[in-house]
Amino acid sequence: MKSLLRLLTLVGLVLSSSLCIAQIQINPLPDQKPAVARPLSAHELTAADVEAWLDGLFPYGVKKNNIAGAVVVVVKDGQVLLAKGYGYADVSAKKPVDPMTTLFRVGSISKTFTWTAVMQLVEQGKLDLDADVNKYLDFTIPPRGGKPITLRELMTHTPGFEETMKNLGGNDPARLMSNEAWVKEWVPERIYPPGEVTAYSNYGAALAGYIVQRVSGQPFDDYIEQHILQPLGMQHATFRQPLPASLAPDMAKSYAKASEPARPFELVNAVAAGALSVSGGDMARFMIAQLQDGHDGDAQILRPQTAQLMHNFTHSSVPGLLPIALGFYHMDRNGQDIIGHGGDTELFHSDMALYLQQNVGVFVSIDGEDDGGLLRQLLNGFADRYFPALPQLPQPTLATAREHGALLVGRYIASRTAASSFMSMLKLLGQSQISMDKDGTLVTSDFKDLAEQPRHWREVKPFVWLDDASGSHLGALIQDGKLRWISYDEAAPVVVFMPVPGWQSAAWNLPLLSGVLVVFLLTVLLWPIAALVRRRYRQSPQLSVQATRWYRLSRVAALLYLLFTAGWLYVLKLADDSFANLGNGLDMTLRLIQLVGLVAVIGTLAVISNAWHAWREPGGWWRKANSTMLVLASLVALWFVFSLHLLCLHLNY
Repeated sequence: MKSLLRLLTLVGLVLSSSLCIAQIQINPLPDQKPAVARPLSAHELTAADVEAWLDGLFPYGVKKNNIAGAVVVVVKDGQVLLAKGYGYADVSAKKPVDPMTTLFRVGSISKTFTWTAVMQLVEQGKLDLDADVNKYLDFTIPPRGGKPITLRELMTHTPGFEETMKNLGGNDPARLMSNEAWVKEWVPERIYPPGEVTAYSNYGAALAGYIVQRVSGQPFDDYIEQHILQPLGMQHATFRQPLPASLAPDMAKSYAKASEPARPFELVNAVAAGALSVSGGDMARFMIAQLQDGHDGDAQILRPQTAQLMHNFTHSSVPGLLPIALGFYHMDRNGQDIIGHGGDTELFHSDMALYLQQNVGVFVSIDGEDDGGLLRQLLNGFADRYFPALPQLPQPTLATAREHGALLVGRYIASRTAASSFMSMLKLLGQSQISMDKDGTLVTSDFKDLAEQPRHWREVKPFVWLDDASGSHLGALIQDGKLRWISYDEAAPVVVFMPVPGWQSAAWNLPLLSGVLVVFLLTVLLWPIAALVRRRYRQSPQLSVQATRWYRLSRVAALLYLLFTAGWLYVLKLADDSFANLGNGLDMTLRLIQLVGLVAVIGTLAVISNAWHAWREPGGWWRKANSTMLVLASLVALWFVFSLHLLCLHLNY
């Protein structure tokens, strides 16, 4: 009996304990972003140390590179660690840069605001990242191969659009276009299947901005203000152009060089892709909100799960190289998970880097035509100083280095290119080259390092090469045993480089083109010289009336080809000087150049007729030879005219 009572007592105790345990509520701690271990050599990230380091870098860099002004902001753990301005917002007035109020043009960093707006509408169920964008538009983006474009592809720069340059920017308020007008002006040709080839696209970002406007029912500027800028208290930030009267006095003037007069305020017609003006202090608020999964204090611009989706999604253009998230591209260094975005106008250069594991953000903007590498010095130096790489054994060079490297030797063209307009000239003039050194390393003269020197790459993983000097990687995508494209870490999130087919190679096309122009030039120069020689020695040409006519017309055709070439060189010079020159105001000039080219092409008939007469009528070997050379040069010129779309009917580019 006693044993039974003890057994019942024991069972009761067990049951009561179980009930007590069941009533205990265990609340797990929220997931923390894992921090990457820091070597003992790392400097402590404090305001005093950052300021001392920046003061050793920026005043000298600003002066050396003739930069008007700059701003640097560092945030940490939800607070502004340091915000500092260098140089002047107005050189002539000696007005210093105020990091909290001076506005800078940050170019494509604007896209991160557009992508944030897209994600806000995604979490509200108003947008679907994987739906056909035509669902949200009042005009049509034609499919390619039966495949439509999605917002996810716009955010990862894989919609397949060719490059767009016309009316991208300007400085004349009278010609300012809205974002809607710009995306509707013309739809770029889709030159790649969607979701496959990474090719940075301003048009894609501007299109996403128009979708935000359509779906929200608000003008794009209004939407950004009400749903991002105002909630975060960003009072010194706007997409509006020209600037509102309340902000105009705070805008840093636009300088090519500090020693030169200020230039007009830069306008961006692709508003959603690059029109943001913002102070360093306000960029700090945006960085903090992104680092804290969408909130800053009481302000919430994204739900945590939405921000994490945005930051954690990855699309890789080349295996083993840095990927792109949804709108933010990876800038990883020293084992740190870093996302961010760069931004360039003609006169401002900016960068933003978010250290997700460390809850640290860096923003820098420079007011000047050439930053002299200062941006990269800052970003690389910041990572190396405060988050240096852990010691590790050097990676050996693979035995396959020569075999695999040989597949990459050749010429490449960036995927971000024009294909249907005369700007396809850049596919000939903008080719990059990879060669192999004696030791089997790959050498790139165009993918330069911080010192603007060629890079040397050695294979450390199958089809992944390392530049020991910078830690950057170059990689190749091989499919079915064939090379599809290559890229390197700094470019891989937004652009790849595709092998140039032999018939397009500049290795023989440029010498051939030069030879053609030499033939035309000699033909034109020798024409009056021959006439003067005949007059000097009183020789009359032994040509029939018809032959004389075709002879003269053939020389006119050669002259027109030279003028046609000069016209396109002038256009390329305008583009190099300023993208503001590439707008509707250039249309009349382009048509005039094309008219000269059209007459030159028709004049090829005169060149052929001249050669026909030269071979049929009595005459010396020189006339037969030069007339034949002129025919060959004209036929080759026709190849360039039509393969480069120099006489295309439309003026979209």
